[in-house]
Amino acid sequence: MKDAGSSEGHEDQRKPQYDLMDKTELEALAVSAIREHRRLLAADQVVYEEWVRASDDPSTASSVLQTLQDEHVARHRRSEVQQEVLSDILDALGFVPEVPLEDDVR
Repeated sequence: MKDAGSSEGHEDQRKPQYDLMDKTELEALAVSAIREHRRLLAADQVVYEEWVRASDDPSTASSVLQTLQDEHVARHRRSEVQQEVLSDILDALGFVPEVPLEDDVR
């Protein structure tokens, strides 16, 4: 018997909701999730680069380095969760929709 609070139970509940969605609606959700994933990755990269820069600067306080490292790790975890959601959406959709880069849209 599965524990209702387990991640497996949550995954079983999440996938059917996507399977029940209209393909047009699901594709719009996928495009939105892909764009969000790109934004998260870009923001994560900025934090990572700042952490690397601060690590190379001997005058940076250890508390600042720890804060940047903690932020980087937290962002990485959030990105992993968002990637799982995106993967579930794409699995239900059955293909990866074409999503132009934000710069290409303007």
